[in-house]
Amino acid sequence: MKRTVYNEDHEAFRSVIRDFIAKEVSPHYEQWEHDNRVPRELFHQLGELGVMGFGIPEEFGGPGETSYKFQTVISEEVARAAVSFGHYTVTTGIVLPYLLNIADEEQKRRWLPGIASGETCLCIAMTEPGTGSDLAGIRTTAKLSEDGTHYVVNGAKTFITGALNSELCVVVARTSPAPAEDRRLGLTLLVVPTDSEGFAYGRKLEKIGLRASDTSELSFTDVRVPVENVLGEVGQGFRHLGQNLARERLSIGVGAVATATAAIGFAKEYTQQRQVFGKPVAAFQNTKFVLAECAAEVEAGQALVDKGIELDDTHELSPADAAKIKLFCTETAARVIDKCLQLHGGYGYMLEYPIARLYADTRVSRIYGGTSEVMKTIIAKDLGL
Repeated sequence: MKRTVYNEDHEAFRSVIRDFIAKEVSPHYEQWEHDNRVPRELFHQLGELGVMGFGIPEEFGGPGETSYKFQTVISEEVARAAVSFGHYTVTTGIVLPYLLNIADEEQKRRWLPGIASGETCLCIAMTEPGTGSDLAGIRTTAKLSEDGTHYVVNGAKTFITGALNSELCVVVARTSPAPAEDRRLGLTLLVVPTDSEGFAYGRKLEKIGLRASDTSELSFTDVRVPVENVLGEVGQGFRHLGQNLARERLSIGVGAVATATAAIGFAKEYTQQRQVFGKPVAAFQNTKFVLAECAAEVEAGQALVDKGIELDDTHELSPADAAKIKLFCTETAARVIDKCLQLHGGYGYMLEYPIARLYADTRVSRIYGGTSEVMKTIIAKDLGL
């Protein structure tokens, strides 16, 4: 089905990204997965390419207001090659929008130029050992000093993506007790340099997939954070976090469809080459039917994603829209990639084949950014249930 979301500029940009991946990423990716992180230098290269600061004003070294479509092109090309840029999407797609939307002018002058150049990478610390989807239960505390000049942060976080490659971490901490009528109040966003005294890395967590992206535990022991590093309003952190959730969930849907599309391509190529009983696996009716089913499902997901991309461009993407996109596309990708792996037979279970990597990498898409169950709750609420 013909897509209409992109123009010539987007396709020219696609060629640049595809070439960059072929030259600078794919030849080294096996080593990056072994290291469980991409080299920090990759982000400098991406900065030189001009893709670290989408939305950053020109005065701060960025390209200015840009369509989200350029970021979706990157997601599609990364999936096509069965690689990743580490926690690139966390920096540019999740954390940077918070700075663009709620940082004050002084903070923007301080942080945005480094982000645009790739000198500064970002991560965000929300999840705690006992707090996942229930962010209102966060226990990490930030107490204001008696002289009012800084906060003192204590606590622990887990499942933090990209912390080892980041210079700044947006930490969600409780600055005041939650009132009984609204547990979400009293949380504040603090921008914490990762080289701060008392900021410590815990275990580097071993994951099933996304092995080229580091995931760590963090701890904070009397970390002093100047009040100038408060992001947004004190006590309104939960509200601030909700401002970018629709875009984040759309991006997960984009990645899911792109990965499923890549999986069909890998399965088609493999089954055309693999000989069984004297003929290609692709010649069997079962193979044709399975790939036909997969193609139809992915086309439906692509149409949903493309509509979401257009709505995002006009600032009309609602939380319920994004929840539907994430739920449908991640669940579809799981089914499609599983079927494509099955068509590879035993080789599909071997990590030397990209389908195995896609299979492992896609599983978390139904968990992060809000679980499938949370998405269903949002959709049900939108239905008035």
